[in-house]
Amino acid sequence: MGNQFKTVALLAALSGLLIAISYWVIGGTGGLIVGIGLAAVTNLFSWYQSDKIALAVYQAQPVSESQAPGLYRMVQRLSQRANIPMPGVYIVPSQTANAFATGRDPEHAAVAVTEGILNILPEDELEGVIAHELTHIINRDTLTQAVAATVAGAISFLAQMLSYSLWFGGVGGRDNERGGNPLGVLLTVILAPIAATIIQLAISRTREFSADAGAARLTGNPRALARALQRLEATARQLPLDANPAFEPLLIINPISGQFLGNLFSSHPATEARVEQLLKIEQQIRA
Repeated sequence: MGNQFKTVALLAALSGLLIAISYWVIGGTGGLIVGIGLAAVTNLFSWYQSDKIALAVYQAQPVSESQAPGLYRMVQRLSQRANIPMPGVYIVPSQTANAFATGRDPEHAAVAVTEGILNILPEDELEGVIAHELTHIINRDTLTQAVAATVAGAISFLAQMLSYSLWFGGVGGRDNERGGNPLGVLLTVILAPIAATIIQLAISRTREFSADAGAARLTGNPRALARALQRLEATARQLPLDANPAFEPLLIINPISGQFLGNLFSSHPATEARVEQLLKIEQQIRA
């Protein structure tokens, strides 16, 4: 519930930022509608095509039960336990160790793991990873990220409009006198997209905590996932999965974390914090 509240609060903060910059940039509603409309159309396309795009970016290949019986049956067993449809199962041809889930809802979902993760994780740790990804599907985290991306995209678009106004003269509508401070306009142009990105990444981090907690309860073995995260982080630092940074929030582990600025601009919380939460859940389960 705490993570759910944080997600709602962060989405509200994003929306508030959008309203604030819209009020600053545009006197009327016409430009606002155009800006949000363009961002929404772009992200709506990404939303409906997100599974295909993500799988293509990572070159994931579908596998059947005969091709990967152990992995396929594990996904099938955990899906039945979670009472969701069986997602597509994919393998990424990479020796780095990572995994992700994609799809707009449980009926249109896929779970992908790398060859590397299959090679280094024992069965109980791999089960924790799969349960984590299935929890993302159950929680519809891709929908949450799509909403956040839409609002953040609208903020960036409006900030770009504002930067153009600096060059071509005039900020906002006829009755808008807030454009008289060039320094304020410049700060808005620079800081608004950064703030939107930070909030968007913070939303992603809260969803990781929720997925870890859901996986711990789905498997009943939080310590196995904790060990897996530690092992995956060590491996990812040596051999990161090379792909478009826009798709990094999908991965179960992102090695760019551990320091303040690293955490601030990371789509994942620090592994140490995730492990600490999992060990607390283990104590709750045993109590």
